[in-house]
Amino acid sequence: MFPGRLHLGILFFKVKFGIKILYRKMGCFFVERIVDFLDKMFSPEIITIILGAMPISELRGAIPLALGKFHFSAGKAFSLAVLGNFLPVIPLLLFLDCFSKWCMQFLWGKKFFTWWFNRTRKHSAKIERYEVLGLIFFVAIPLPVTGAWSGCAAAYLLGIEFKHAFPSIILGVLIAGIVVTLTSLGVIKLF
Repeated sequence: MFPGRLHLGILFFKVKFGIKILYRKMGCFFVERIVDFLDKMFSPEIITIILGAMPISELRGAIPLALGKFHFSAGKAFSLAVLGNFLPVIPLLLFLDCFSKWCMQFLWGKKFFTWWFNRTRKHSAKIERYEVLGLIFFVAIPLPVTGAWSGCAAAYLLGIEFKHAFPSIILGVLIAGIVVTLTSLGVIKLF
């Protein structure tokens, strides 16, 4: 009888507070599984770069992992994670238009890009108002809906040219890297 109540309580909690809780738990589980898989094939440095490049983890996952699990110095963790986060920026800015149009011919692509672009549009009002400066801060705030990947999507959706979007996203990534590194070291507390 108790497990049934517990199950109903969890179900109510998920329905009441939305899918975000479940998404965060799945995201952490997904990243842990990826790290376990990669740990068998690559060095800790390469794993940090890969996690920095992935949209589900970016700097928010790569830097704490590098500091906590791999025991890297703050400088090394920051450098490798930021390098990884830089890797997808140029291809995304240059080819997101062509790639998304091609993928949207398929049902899975249409669902994914519609979801991603709608989510990015929802959070890009400040970018639209402040343009380049807004894009810097959008990328620099290390929260789940922001980062280099979403910054590239916002630049594409708002028609920000490559010559303005690229340096803005890079600067935002550097700021986010500093914030995440200092937070991971316990120097600053965000909440």
